[in-house]
Amino acid sequence: MVSLEETIAYKFRNPLLLAEALTHPSLAYETQRPHFDNQRLEFLGDAVIQIVVTEELFRRFPGFSEGRLTKLRSRLVSRAALQTYAAAIGLGGYLLMGRGEEANGGRQRSSTLADGFEALVGAIYLDAGMPAARKFFLERAEDMLQALDEAPMEQNPKGELQEILQGISNAGPRYRILSQEGPDHAKTFVACVEWQGRVLGQGTGTSKKEAEAFAATDALAGKRWEESAVGSP
Repeated sequence: MVSLEETIAYKFRNPLLLAEALTHPSLAYETQRPHFDNQRLEFLGDAVIQIVVTEELFRRFPGFSEGRLTKLRSRLVSRAALQTYAAAIGLGGYLLMGRGEEANGGRQRSSTLADGFEALVGAIYLDAGMPAARKFFLERAEDMLQALDEAPMEQNPKGELQEILQGISNAGPRYRILSQEGPDHAKTFVACVEWQGRVLGQGTGTSKKEAEAFAATDALAGKRWEESAVGSP
């Protein structure tokens, strides 16, 4: 079996840090003997990942608001994302754990993989500092970062519009169905979105929800709120 150090192309100066990062708490519990585990390194690694991702998003998306950057960060540091990074390097196969934990699927458990990955980042940080930890993490997250470059926002025009408008005023957008036509199995709806007494956009869809989403998309394209934002509370 190829070593983890070979897999991640990083050689630890202090091998004990790697051993600690790979030790699941179940090992000490099962053996009933004092033994270090990866929980402290997990705590540290979580903080390191947060700052690495925050800095990277801040650099990549200079025009994004705090709210948008926070949403993007949550996608990159979620348990599902951490599990993906861990699975890509086969981390589960390197973890040291109790036999009971292993028998119960511990090597594939999302929380175990996510925690182990955070611990590994924490270990690299202690072993060689932030530059090494940053390089390691960004290499693992490159595919997700590339996806954000291509489509940085969720496909949620209503949510995006609401975030923009509430950043200007406490008032959020309001949607109205202007008309509906056709038989029950093939109706067409027309919706508009209004804000502070002004129509910002209009859309047509095969459901009320779709029509409202297209209205929000139209509003985002037209940016008509900029015309009425001057002097707004």
